[in-house]
Amino acid sequence: MLKTYELKVGPITRQLPVVPISQDLAIASFVLLGDAELTDYAAEQLAQLVPKKFDYFVTLESKGIPLAQELSRLTDHLQFVVLRKATKDYMRAPLKVPVTAITTSAPQELVLDGTDADRLVAKKVVIVDDVISSGGSLNAAQELLKRAGATIVGQMAILAEGAAADRPDIQYLAKLPLFPID
Repeated sequence: MLKTYELKVGPITRQLPVVPISQDLAIASFVLLGDAELTDYAAEQLAQLVPKKFDYFVTLESKGIPLAQELSRLTDHLQFVVLRKATKDYMRAPLKVPVTAITTSAPQELVLDGTDADRLVAKKVVIVDDVISSGGSLNAAQELLKRAGATIVGQMAILAEGAAADRPDIQYLAKLPLFPID
């Protein structure tokens, strides 16, 4: 029988499958893609926490995209920036940094299109994602935005997983535990 974890975000409840990601650790698998109800609710709540003055939301491909879209709509920001997980042929002078994330075993990179980098020079940005866990993806995003000349004025997610819940530099709506495997 599949073990699940009951996640509560405000009035919304989801049963998340608990899946092993290594020999000694399992996570509750949270997939925001396709969950319009939770995306809308989370965006409404997080929109109340964003700094008053900022220029762009920045999110990471791919599960943060619907959240950034809805946050942009709710806060009257016409555009947001997506940090990609691979270089695309259309990118002009992309900025790249390596990234390690808790849910991905293979080495990855985070990529900021040079066109977006130019747009972010001297701008105030809020990083938004579905889950912040080990902080590897967040650190890579911070590095890319620093290279682009942006100032990070906020960092937020729907969920803070494991020790990320103790970080004073992020805002989130609910905690998500990690599950040690004996």
